[in-house]
Amino acid sequence: MQIEDLLLKTCVIGVSYFDLQGELMKQNQYAGQVVKVDAEQGISIQLRHSDAAVKVAEFIVPPHLDAWFKAPPGRYQHAASGVDMENPDYLVTWNVYRTQEDTAEGQHEWWEWVPNTERPQVGQSPDMTPSA
Repeated sequence: MQIEDLLLKTCVIGVSYFDLQGELMKQNQYAGQVVKVDAEQGISIQLRHSDAAVKVAEFIVPPHLDAWFKAPPGRYQHAASGVDMENPDYLVTWNVYRTQEDTAEGQHEWWEWVPNTERPQVGQSPDMTPSA
Protein backbone atom coordinates (compact mmCIF):
# COMPACT_ATOMS: atom_id res chain seq x y z
CA MET A 1 0.00 0.00 0.00
CA GLN A 2 1.15 3.52 -0.81
CA ILE A 3 0.18 6.62 1.17
CA GLU A 4 -1.80 7.89 -1.84
CA ASP A 5 -4.01 4.78 -1.66
CA LEU A 6 -5.55 6.17 1.56
CA LEU A 7 -7.06 9.25 -0.09
CA LEU A 8 -10.87 9.30 0.36
CA LYS A 9 -10.81 6.08 2.44
CA THR A 10 -12.73 5.95 5.71
CA CYS A 11 -11.21 4.95 9.02
CA VAL A 12 -11.77 4.50 12.72
CA ILE A 13 -8.82 5.76 14.77
CA GLY A 14 -7.82 4.82 18.31
CA VAL A 15 -5.20 6.91 20.12
CA SER A 16 -3.77 5.96 23.53
CA TYR A 17 -1.78 8.58 25.47
CA PHE A 18 0.93 7.57 27.97
CA ASP A 19 2.85 9.56 30.58
CA LEU A 20 6.62 9.56 31.11
CA GLN A 21 6.39 6.36 33.16
CA GLY A 22 4.47 4.57 30.40
CA GLU A 23 1.18 4.63 32.33
CA LEU A 24 -1.99 5.07 30.28
CA MET A 25 -3.36 8.60 30.69
CA LYS A 26 -6.35 8.51 28.34
CA GLN A 27 -7.72 7.01 25.15
CA ASN A 28 -9.56 8.78 22.35
CA GLN A 29 -11.43 7.43 19.36
CA TYR A 30 -12.21 9.16 16.11
CA ALA A 31 -13.77 8.34 12.74
CA GLY A 32 -13.57 10.07 9.42
CA GLN A 33 -12.39 10.18 5.84
CA VAL A 34 -8.85 10.80 4.59
CA VAL A 35 -8.85 14.14 2.76
CA LYS A 36 -5.14 14.79 2.28
CA VAL A 37 -1.93 12.76 2.30
CA ASP A 38 1.61 14.06 2.48
CA ALA A 39 4.64 11.83 3.04
CA GLU A 40 6.22 14.50 5.27
CA GLN A 41 3.31 16.39 6.85
CA GLY A 42 1.06 13.42 7.59
CA ILE A 43 -2.36 12.02 6.80
CA SER A 44 -5.29 14.42 7.28
CA ILE A 45 -8.64 12.95 8.25
CA GLN A 46 -11.89 14.95 8.16
CA LEU A 47 -13.52 13.73 11.35
CA ARG A 48 -17.17 12.72 11.63
CA HIS A 49 -19.45 12.69 14.63
CA SER A 50 -22.66 10.72 15.11
CA ASP A 51 -24.43 14.03 15.77
CA ALA A 52 -24.33 16.06 12.53
CA ALA A 53 -24.70 19.27 14.55
CA VAL A 54 -21.31 18.71 16.20
CA LYS A 55 -18.57 20.49 14.25
CA VAL A 56 -15.33 18.55 14.05
CA ALA A 57 -12.00 19.47 12.55
CA GLU A 58 -9.35 17.63 10.61
CA PHE A 59 -7.13 15.30 12.57
CA ILE A 60 -3.60 14.68 11.33
CA VAL A 61 -1.71 11.48 12.03
CA PRO A 62 1.90 10.74 11.09
CA PRO A 63 2.49 9.36 7.57
CA HIS A 64 3.39 5.84 8.74
CA LEU A 65 1.34 3.08 7.13
CA ASP A 66 2.23 0.45 9.76
CA ALA A 67 -0.74 1.54 11.88
CA TRP A 68 -3.34 1.04 9.11
CA PHE A 69 -5.26 -2.28 8.94
CA LYS A 70 -8.20 -3.33 6.75
CA ALA A 71 -11.35 -3.15 8.87
CA PRO A 72 -13.72 -6.10 9.18
CA PRO A 73 -17.24 -5.23 7.95
CA GLY A 74 -19.64 -3.90 10.55
CA ARG A 75 -20.88 -0.81 12.33
CA TYR A 76 -18.36 0.76 14.70
CA GLN A 77 -19.95 2.73 17.51
CA HIS A 78 -18.51 4.41 20.58
CA ALA A 79 -21.03 6.68 22.25
CA ALA A 80 -18.54 8.49 24.48
CA SER A 81 -16.58 9.84 21.51
CA GLY A 82 -19.43 10.14 19.01
CA VAL A 83 -17.88 7.57 16.70
CA ASP A 84 -20.50 5.89 14.54
CA MET A 85 -19.32 4.51 11.21
CA GLU A 86 -20.54 1.65 9.10
CA ASN A 87 -18.02 -0.47 7.17
CA PRO A 88 -14.92 1.73 7.44
CA ASP A 89 -12.05 0.87 5.13
CA TYR A 90 -9.38 0.90 7.86
CA LEU A 91 -8.74 0.66 11.58
CA VAL A 92 -5.85 2.80 12.77
CA THR A 93 -4.21 2.76 16.21
CA TRP A 94 -1.47 4.93 17.68
CA ASN A 95 0.31 5.08 21.02
CA VAL A 96 1.41 8.60 21.95
CA TYR A 97 4.07 9.02 24.64
CA ARG A 98 4.86 12.15 26.60
CA THR A 99 8.61 12.80 26.31
CA GLN A 100 9.19 15.55 28.89
CA GLU A 101 7.97 16.70 32.29
CA ASP A 102 5.23 19.30 32.63
CA THR A 103 6.04 22.54 30.88
CA ALA A 104 5.27 26.09 31.85
CA GLU A 105 2.09 27.55 30.44
CA GLY A 106 2.61 28.64 26.86
CA GLN A 107 5.57 26.29 26.38
CA HIS A 108 5.52 23.49 23.83
CA GLU A 109 4.92 19.92 25.05
CA TRP A 110 6.68 17.06 23.30
CA TRP A 111 4.96 13.80 22.41
CA GLU A 112 6.21 10.83 20.42
CA TRP A 113 3.73 9.11 18.11
CA VAL A 114 4.36 5.37 17.78
CA PRO A 115 2.29 3.32 15.31
CA ASN A 116 0.59 0.33 16.89
CA THR A 117 1.65 -2.40 14.48
CA GLU A 118 -0.50 -5.09 16.08
CA ARG A 119 -3.81 -5.72 14.31
CA PRO A 120 -6.65 -4.26 16.45
CA GLN A 121 -8.74 -6.87 18.24
CA VAL A 122 -12.21 -5.87 17.07
CA GLY A 123 -15.01 -7.08 19.29
CA GLN A 124 -12.64 -7.81 22.18
CA SER A 125 -13.31 -4.52 23.94
CA PRO A 126 -16.66 -3.15 25.12
CA ASP A 127 -15.49 0.32 24.00
CA MET A 128 -15.61 -0.29 20.24
CA THR A 129 -17.41 -3.22 18.77
CA PRO A 130 -18.79 -3.77 15.30
CA SER A 131 -22.37 -4.93 15.10
CA ALA A 132 -24.08 -6.65 12.23
